[in-house]
Amino acid sequence: MRTAAECGLVACPACGTITRLSVERFEVPPKCQLCFARLHSRKPMSIQKSWAWLVAGVLAYIPANVYPIMYTTVFGNSEPNTIVGGFFVLWEMKSYPIAIVVFVASVVVPVLKFVAVSYLLISIQRGFKHSRYDRTRLFRLTEFIGRWSMIDVFVVAILAALVQIGSVAQIAPGLGATAFGLTVIFTMLSALALDSRLIWDGDQDLASVNRPGHISGHAKRGNNLYANDGTPLA
Repeated sequence: MRTAAECGLVACPACGTITRLSVERFEVPPKCQLCFARLHSRKPMSIQKSWAWLVAGVLAYIPANVYPIMYTTVFGNSEPNTIVGGFFVLWEMKSYPIAIVVFVASVVVPVLKFVAVSYLLISIQRGFKHSRYDRTRLFRLTEFIGRWSMIDVFVVAILAALVQIGSVAQIAPGLGATAFGLTVIFTMLSALALDSRLIWDGDQDLASVNRPGHISGHAKRGNNLYANDGTPLA
């Protein structure tokens, strides 16, 4: 089975137009002839960008668990609550379903995303050829669950807006909420930066697809840009 890159075909990331091209003499990536978006056979510097965002997410996850995610003040007594501390408080209050949701969204999902994206990046860099279908499904699952990782931040924001009863009870967000929000954003950007098509590429393509402005070397069929019907565009 041949890939689109091996056939010299590139899909526009903006409008989806398929273009056959070659870049033996292109110094910059060519543009789509329909919407003028830059064309790339693979996302430039995809692996490096994904690693950078992933490391940033891991670093932000440390203060997210160390610093309080919110401060609860009842009759003048202020009590800080971390992510894990909030789970234990809910569990002691016998709010088991809410405690499980908070634990899964705040601890299990971020850690699994770190592991999943790291595994995908390592498998691409090492040129693993096994379980490509499974790794593609894992990538799609990682992208899908990323949007549900903000549950804790949404809960803190809602509580901070609703529970403001003067000196009786107040809830204010802490530094941990900001750090956790950054963790979620960084991990989502890491998944978005990763080009899942690299899973299907061979070992010989890994060095070239990470160069800025790269178009697959398999597309060297002359020095012209062609439309879908085969007529020269440039």
